[in-house]
Amino acid sequence: MNYLLYAVPAFFLLIGFELLVGRYRGISTYRFADSINSLSTGVLSTTLGLLTATLGLLTYTVAWQHAALFELPAQGLAVWVFAFLFYDLCYYWNHRLGHERNVLWAAHSVHHQSEDYNLTTALRQPSMGFLFNWLFYLPMALAGIPPVVFLTVAGLNLLYQFWVHTRHIPKLGRFEWLFISPSNHRVHHARNAVYMDRNYGGVFIVWDRLFGTFQEELDDQPVVFGVTTPLASWNPLWANLQGYAQLWRDAARSASWWDRLRIWFMPTGWRPADVDARYPQCKAYAPFAAPLSRPRQIYVAVQFASYVLGGSYLLAVGASLSTLQLLVGLLWVAFGLYVIGAWLENRSFATRLEVLRVLANLPVAWLVAEQTALPLQPLLGALAAYSLCSLAALWWLPGEGHTRAMEQVVATPEA
Repeated sequence: MNYLLYAVPAFFLLIGFELLVGRYRGISTYRFADSINSLSTGVLSTTLGLLTATLGLLTYTVAWQHAALFELPAQGLAVWVFAFLFYDLCYYWNHRLGHERNVLWAAHSVHHQSEDYNLTTALRQPSMGFLFNWLFYLPMALAGIPPVVFLTVAGLNLLYQFWVHTRHIPKLGRFEWLFISPSNHRVHHARNAVYMDRNYGGVFIVWDRLFGTFQEELDDQPVVFGVTTPLASWNPLWANLQGYAQLWRDAARSASWWDRLRIWFMPTGWRPADVDARYPQCKAYAPFAAPLSRPRQIYVAVQFASYVLGGSYLLAVGASLSTLQLLVGLLWVAFGLYVIGAWLENRSFATRLEVLRVLANLPVAWLVAEQTALPLQPLLGALAAYSLCSLAALWWLPGEGHTRAMEQVVATPEA
């Protein structure tokens, strides 16, 4: 995970640069709440990954040790090139089936929920993908690719995908015949009917050209970003659970036991006939927004920064933490991001939760003290000062009416 830790500062520098470019060009591609929500899902995903990454690595290593058909050296350049290409092919099928099967889409849809398209969207990663993703990379283990090579090319593949999440880079000509570009990845994030479920490659677009899933970005069809069933929330926990909740409700409502079982593995969007008849899904799109004053936005941004720092710390020392310490860190991050989501939605209960969130900083002192040689007293003092400053800022924030998030229903282009 260290590659991601080292990349975090570059990610935020590039996000800042994209903001400046957008301001210079007069093209706004960022909304405060949407961007914070995207970054929150990314922080939650990387934190949970400290606990769940073992599943994929363990199964890969066991398959490589006991079922590999070949013995490939980790030092050979040809092995690294082969592994890089092979990983992207496996990623293509993982990504494609993530769009084509209900239970896989429930996880992957998190990455597509943003109604904007910018570099924060690249960091909007699901937390539940670990349940099935590991299956798609076992062929690499069977081919004899060592785990260290697999982990490295996986990291390089993920890092490459960051830069293609922007609207400021136009088509790149012949480059797009071989590689994923911002243009053909914008297509992938579209909810226009002409663009949906296309361009699945991570680094290479050749797989889409070979398997018939390529679609060029059309000048006369501006991309509309998002999913056809919008999240309608800034809660990163709900972002990861919404798809599963919908499948569970549909399964529970069906009178057929066979439909209750197969709905999870049917093509994305499939519902039991009796459920679809009694509970039809709305075909209108509702852009999501909630009013939030500038002082409260500043407060949220400052508090969110603490979770970026905390998540980065966990990434740095995660390998040496106990399972209990990781759980404490995960719960601290998850609860804090949930409260920040409530603030972004301007919920009436957000202030009460905020007090609890500040008090939840205390277990972090124990987490840090157990891991480092620093004495506990200064850490408690620093956290106490931070918590008191937060409470004071909370007290002095200007009041504003709490409202439920506003929705404005408009027809979708494909409706």
